[in-house]
Amino acid sequence: MIHGYHLILPMYGFWLPNDPRGSWSDFVRRWELARFGKASPTLERKSIDELSRVDKARGEAAKKALKYPAVSITGGQAVSIAKGFASQVVKSGYTIWAATILPEHTYLVVARHHYGIEAIAVQLKGAATRSVIQDLCHPLVEFAEEGKRPPRMWSNGQWKVYLDSELAVENAIQYVIDNPVKENKKRQVWSFVTPFTGITKNAWVNDH
Repeated sequence: MIHGYHLILPMYGFWLPNDPRGSWSDFVRRWELARFGKASPTLERKSIDELSRVDKARGEAAKKALKYPAVSITGGQAVSIAKGFASQVVKSGYTIWAATILPEHTYLVVARHHYGIEAIAVQLKGAATRSVIQDLCHPLVEFAEEGKRPPRMWSNGQWKVYLDSELAVENAIQYVIDNPVKENKKRQVWSFVTPFTGITKNAWVNDH
């Protein structure tokens, strides 16, 4: 029984489909990236420091070939993203047990819902994007064509882990809470996060 999800939402350009560390992609769709290697669907969980010099160079060259600069959000943009998440949590009735919004990716632990996790990810990213546009702080606003929205600030898709026990949920929550410390940042506290108090059978919601 799936109780929740550990969800990672990378920003545009952060974790490319042919990243030498691996990814969740099995196809490189953009021609400007294809020349830097095939997709790497197996996520090896290597840090950038563990890669060879050749792999590092290939990864950096691929980023430079992107149509827009890789996105790295500021603290103010993170607050705006959180505001968007909060609005979607209220609108859709999501329960988020942990959240960390870092410059290049966001970690969430999300309780099971009648929406699939892919739909949840799309809705959360959409709400966050609307929020940063409304707050006039979209990271790619300078590249917006006249009369159109800025380019997407999120990468396509998401990375997810299914959590099938209380221990798995608790471990994922602790990982997300502690993650900023690894980047020499403070732990984050967001108003839309609901403390995890365990799983009860009455709390299970079947996915469609």
